[in-house]
Amino acid sequence: MKFIVCIKQVPDTTNVKIDKRTGRLIREGIPSIINPEDKNALEVALRLKEEFGGEVIVISMGPPQADEALREAIAIGADRAILLTDRAFAGADTMATAYSLGSAIKKIGKYDLVLCGRQAIDGDTAQVGPQLAEFLSIPQITYVLEVNIEDNKIIAIQELEDKRVKWEADLPALLTVTAEANKPRYPSAYGIMSAYKEKEVEIWKMKDLDVDEKRIGMDGSPTSVKRIFSPEPKGKGEIIKDEPKKAAEILFNRLRAKNIL
Repeated sequence: MKFIVCIKQVPDTTNVKIDKRTGRLIREGIPSIINPEDKNALEVALRLKEEFGGEVIVISMGPPQADEALREAIAIGADRAILLTDRAFAGADTMATAYSLGSAIKKIGKYDLVLCGRQAIDGDTAQVGPQLAEFLSIPQITYVLEVNIEDNKIIAIQELEDKRVKWEADLPALLTVTAEANKPRYPSAYGIMSAYKEKEVEIWKMKDLDVDEKRIGMDGSPTSVKRIFSPEPKGKGEIIKDEPKKAAEILFNRLRAKNIL
């Protein structure tokens, strides 16, 4: 079986700062990591490969330094890595990103399962996976917690806010995987040596794909980020210390004064 995992290199958001003048993220000096839930998606692919055999391919779109994320994925266990990197891809929103990744997946050829993290920590849109499935015209199951394959069908447990739902879909299909689905494995010593000494990350440019130039990068992005900012800090909380009936009355009046009730 062939499993394709889409990963993204993102800034470690625990250290991200915002330029107050421009409202943009300050990326200089900020370490980059594989988007955490993409690692959960990779772990699903590796476990399925161990059970059913096959190949795990990781693919990413980004600047040349995203090579590091792909090599880490190889060290963890991926068999092949592809990086879409071209100035023409720059500035892509989720739709243009999904189109570019989908075009690369079509070039790869026959596959059984595409896996993505539920969402990226630098955007939190959770849109690329579903948009990619639509572009590829394959079934999708999002927010996946558990996965199995039976009789050429994917069987997945989807975790929603108030319940879990069991879904079944024909292969090929696409899944987006949550952080609760598993605990991603660490790179092995042999995997690290293989990633940096034996294997290469394949570099694909725009010219290597059958794409419409008007659908990639900024030209292919119907949305754009106008500004990024930190919300103003809220005031300190207050504990109303009084008899229960009196405390409830004070709370009620406070809420009514704020038009909450």
